[in-house]
Amino acid sequence: MIEEILITARHNPKIDPILGIWTWEISVYLFLGGLTAGIIFFVALMNLLEKNDTYNFSANRLALWAPIVLSIGMTTLFLDLEHKLYVFRFYTTLEPTSPMSWGAWVLIIIYPISILQILSTFRVGYPVLSGWLEKIPFASKLVDLSERYIKVISWIAIPSAIALGIYTGVLLSAFNARPFWNTGLLGPLFLISGMSTAAAFTVLFARSHEERRLFTRYDLGLIGIEIILVVLLLINLATGTEQQLKALEFLTTGGGYAVAFWGAFFFMGLIVPLFVEFIDLVQENRTLAILGPLLVLLGGYMLRHITVNLGQETSWQNYGTEYSVEALERVNKIYKHGLN
Repeated sequence: MIEEILITARHNPKIDPILGIWTWEISVYLFLGGLTAGIIFFVALMNLLEKNDTYNFSANRLALWAPIVLSIGMTTLFLDLEHKLYVFRFYTTLEPTSPMSWGAWVLIIIYPISILQILSTFRVGYPVLSGWLEKIPFASKLVDLSERYIKVISWIAIPSAIALGIYTGVLLSAFNARPFWNTGLLGPLFLISGMSTAAAFTVLFARSHEERRLFTRYDLGLIGIEIILVVLLLINLATGTEQQLKALEFLTTGGGYAVAFWGAFFFMGLIVPLFVEFIDLVQENRTLAILGPLLVLLGGYMLRHITVNLGQETSWQNYGTEYSVEALERVNKIYKHGLN
């Protein structure tokens, strides 16, 4: 194979010298989307296990947070859109080969599922708010139906949550032109990370001592799986093509993302919480019980932040770019001379 180097005089904003179309809005959206997926999953799991009385927060009160967190994420996604008035076009068609199209429809499906989860647990989780809600005509009957079919709702919610969690990674991995994103590990990694952040979120706000201990154990297991997936991702890059090796260089000591990846994400977001939460299980220290989950949430965001930005800086083709008025004038003279 003959490799050619193309030198251009182009200068496209947000493209040269690197792609820079997606900024902080996408990182926040992917983080909150993963957190929402984890919330919906754990609410459904607790109700299927019939832990409504034992674990009140995760089974009855956590569901209210899903549409709130997702709506904040959708707001940041809306802010990122270049043509905001045309957002409705996502829902005028379904493109089977487009992960973004599938994701748009998954997000729409998630909303009614999360609302049904809230209604099925509202009376127990928020009795005061439930009293106000039932003053609305037909609201009481809707709550009754949701409670009656709570297990059906939960069985539907679990695959929907998994689809939402995986989609946040598949959305990036579908861009084959970006070596750092071009791996099937991003979907499972983002799913597990989202569930880990939801477990950490539950530990922060649950009042029951036993419930906090249960979700701390859940989080420890999820962090362990996440570490394995990160290692596999690094191995995938290290044994890949030249472009993937160059992408890996960004994460080494000489790369621009080494401190963020190894310091903020891997060490502070995975390794430290792993030890902190384990020590908290043994010694039951309330300070550590707050510190560990907060670091997990930090790590969950940093994973998306690094992935989104680093992926845009890697490419299968390296074009030498130089925007120069003089260079363009020389090209025009050569072109005109050839015509004459």
